Amino acid sequence: MAEEPLRILISGGGTGGHIHPAMAIAEAVQRRHPDAAIEFVGALGRMEMERIPKAGYTITGLPITGIDRKLSLRNLAFPFRLLRSLMLARRIIRRFKPDVVVGVGGFASGPLLWAASRARIPTLIQEQNGYPGITNRLLAKRVNRVCAGFPGLDRWFPADKISETGNPLRRGIIDRLGQTGTARQQSVTAAREHFGLREDKPVLLVLGGSLGAASMNAAVRQLLESGPLGKKGFQILWQCGKRYEDENKSWAETHREPRLVVRGFIDRMDLAYDAASIIASRAGAMSIAELALVGKPTLLVPSPHVAEDHQTKNARSVVDRQGAVMLPDNKVVRDLEKEVRQLLNDAERCAAMSKALMSTARPQAAEAVAEEVIKLVRR
Repeated sequence: MAEEPLRILISGGGTGGHIHPAMAIAEAVQRRHPDAAIEFVGALGRMEMERIPKAGYTITGLPITGIDRKLSLRNLAFPFRLLRSLMLARRIIRRFKPDVVVGVGGFASGPLLWAASRARIPTLIQEQNGYPGITNRLLAKRVNRVCAGFPGLDRWFPADKISETGNPLRRGIIDRLGQTGTARQQSVTAAREHFGLREDKPVLLVLGGSLGAASMNAAVRQLLESGPLGKKGFQILWQCGKRYEDENKSWAETHREPRLVVRGFIDRMDLAYDAASIIASRAGAMSIAELALVGKPTLLVPSPHVAEDHQTKNARSVVDRQGAVMLPDNKVVRDLEKEVRQLLNDAERCAAMSKALMSTARPQAAEAVAEEVIKLVRR
């Protein structure tokens, strides 16, 4: 008698840092079991409700939201949204009949994983950060397995449930970022040409996230106002963020700096990584997973505006292995140029840092998580 196809529900979202690993896990499972039935559960009004269908998957939305830190009408409505979401989660489970339920963090993970654990369906959490979100911490004792993106999660989850898999990236990203040798050098030439940068001068790539980071934008402006890039000896490719795009492009036009390229959002991040000599980036979990594959000298600037300061904890896990330099957000305006100059003038340090950073890469993370998912089904 033939085995029934695997049936897997994946829940979570809210940010790209949750959505991308969710899709990477789905792809990895389907590489091993092409007939697997996979559906997603997200939060209504969040970006997963648009991104997941574009990737070819079915998604159902729950009316769950977060809780504001100050008194608001939305907080008064939260208990009703939670109860409604729990009821809908039970309906989804009865309809889909999953073999296993996977949570990747975000609002929707809580109700679905709770309902699945109550129904005695195997559950798995993929925790991207070095400090778990509140939803995952609350579910720690109820789930069957935890796939950790960073070491040290045994402070919050039972040690015997943890598998340190790394953070799953989609195969297309791994293939683009994992080039070496001649192929990578050819990519550098093509990438700098793509952005209109000179091939013979080093490039600082500044990434404040898709929305942008005010402090990192201020740091770039300060660096440029202190003197022309021609005298500094490097170029800048600057992703300033969609919400800051108009003001920073206008500012750049008034300075007429030929070695500066400004983008609100860079849709060819693989080319941006190839073009870079040094990277200054926020310390989101998935950004660090990509940077480890790229292996360029990196300055990590953790955002102070995230829950439980988890980006600092993410960065620390790499910095402690000499794979990057951590630059606190409140010092980035003052020290960005100094840190860049020190790296550009120390090739030996850059080489050692790149090697240490690449040693943290986990290109097989998606396959490792998929293996844990399948083990739960077989068990």
